Amino acid sequence: MALVVIVTRDVTYRYRGFLASVMLEVTPTVYISPRMNPGVRARVWETVSDWYSAEPKGSLVMVWRDLNQTGGVGIETLGEPPRELVEVDGLWLVKRML
Repeated sequence: MALVVIVTRDVTYRYRGFLASVMLEVTPTVYISPRMNPGVRARVWETVSDWYSAEPKGSLVMVWRDLNQTGGVGIETLGEPPRELVEVDGLWLVKRML
């Protein structure tokens, strides 16, 4: 289990209520869960993804520790151009997927 962080921007209030029911809202639009297992993380993301596909407004990003990914960080995004971590000459950079 690893720390999971979800940040929302300009989404409807249903996201806020749902995310606050499964995570701690440490500041408006920023949600954390210090020990969320991968199954729960996948179900939470599936729920917000379904809502987003029905009403595409705003953006969400979820990050968590994933040692199998570049930089040891997993990233999922909805909204703005998706991003991914890439390693270039030993540096980790965020690449916008256009």
